[in-house]
Amino acid sequence: LAAMLRALRRRWDGYKYRFVPWLALNLRRKRRTLRYVPESSQDKIISDEDVFETLMKIFKALFINDFSKQAHILALLPEIRCKYMELLTVEQKQSKVNSCNHQSQHGFSPEEVLFNTLGFSITRDRSSLVSAGTGVFVTKGFVPKGTLVSMYPGTVYRKHEPIFFQSLGNPFIFRCIDGILIDGNDKGLSRSVYRSCSRRDQLGPFQMSDESWLTSALQNPLAVGQYVNNCSREKSANVCYQEFDVPGYFPVELKQYLPNIVYSHDVESHLRCVVLVALRDIKQGEELFSNYYTVVN
Repeated sequence: LAAMLRALRRRWDGYKYRFVPWLALNLRRKRRTLRYVPESSQDKIISDEDVFETLMKIFKALFINDFSKQAHILALLPEIRCKYMELLTVEQKQSKVNSCNHQSQHGFSPEEVLFNTLGFSITRDRSSLVSAGTGVFVTKGFVPKGTLVSMYPGTVYRKHEPIFFQSLGNPFIFRCIDGILIDGNDKGLSRSVYRSCSRRDQLGPFQMSDESWLTSALQNPLAVGQYVNNCSREKSANVCYQEFDVPGYFPVELKQYLPNIVYSHDVESHLRCVVLVALRDIKQGEELFSNYYTVVN
């Protein structure tokens, strides 16, 4: 009986943030950590330009780190091959400065690329909160305030698109301010839907999204945002969600690192992504905590 009650409590802890009566009763208690949005256009901790530049920086670094496996893509893009060759040359010169680092000869892991590029690395691990399951921690380095620290992966649904069966017992559905939903569950039906949509949209050698967040071997080390836990009285929020629409000029060769895909392939709109931005300086060893509530005035 005790084990059954604990299992029910864990399920409730993961689901209660989508239960309207519970939200209504608890809004006042957490008023100091609520995320108020006067207008959707003002829902920005950092600018879209800063988000774009950060994603470009880390994605280019990941692309160059895995350059030997990109030959089939670069063969179709001769006009940008020279650009990446120049960037690769710069990377090689920098690695020679630190010649004792033999890993540079064989490439770095995605987590090491993240650290070398942005100055920190993050990973999934058991949360410091009791019964909270998995959490996300800064494992190395330092995250300055206003830094893009993670991404929320998953299938993107518009308001009218079917998500009922995927939502059953699913605490990983993120609701954007305009009603767009992102299903960040990496198991069950949600996993199958994402894989199906990702492979549907692949154009020859060009992948339009990243499937690796569904596994333990991440290609994009930022794609763990769905495991960031809700803040509490003891653990205040240190990151905040921010919505970002991927512009049409986003480089096609770097879309393989985007951990989001649209449910309907015939939609003529920008891909919605959600990033997490540091609300304060975050040190090595700290767990990331956000706020699941958004109040739009």
